[in-house]
Amino acid sequence: MKKTNNKSQDRSGLKPLQDGVFFPVAMPDSELPTWYAGFLSSIKTEISASRRRVMISANTQMMMMYYHIGKQILEYQASEGWGAKIIDRLSADIKKAYPELKGFSPRNLKYMRKFAETWQDEAIVQRSVALCIKI
Repeated sequence: MKKTNNKSQDRSGLKPLQDGVFFPVAMPDSELPTWYAGFLSSIKTEISASRRRVMISANTQMMMMYYHIGKQILEYQASEGWGAKIIDRLSADIKKAYPELKGFSPRNLKYMRKFAETWQDEAIVQRSVALCIKI
């Protein structure tokens, strides 16, 4: 394909020259082959299903992370005692290490601790989280 600096020259399937580069233009709907609609539908279904699986996996991992954090808080509070202010210190340090993250306030860390305190068997938590996510 021969390059040209003539901005007005029509190039089939390409937008006009901008800063020395031609950009492709999609075919109009009227020129698409008959099989394309089914093909596009199949691709869109695959994208939607994959996105849904990613969200389910991310939510499962997040719930298990909350459980593990809560469990560790319980363990350290048992060994260090309530006066150690583990939750307040942990919240401040997480905020300092990950300023863009939300959800690690002292209140939320207490919820994580309560979650681990209520469900002490990790196997039950994993099954329960998996069941909730599938609903």
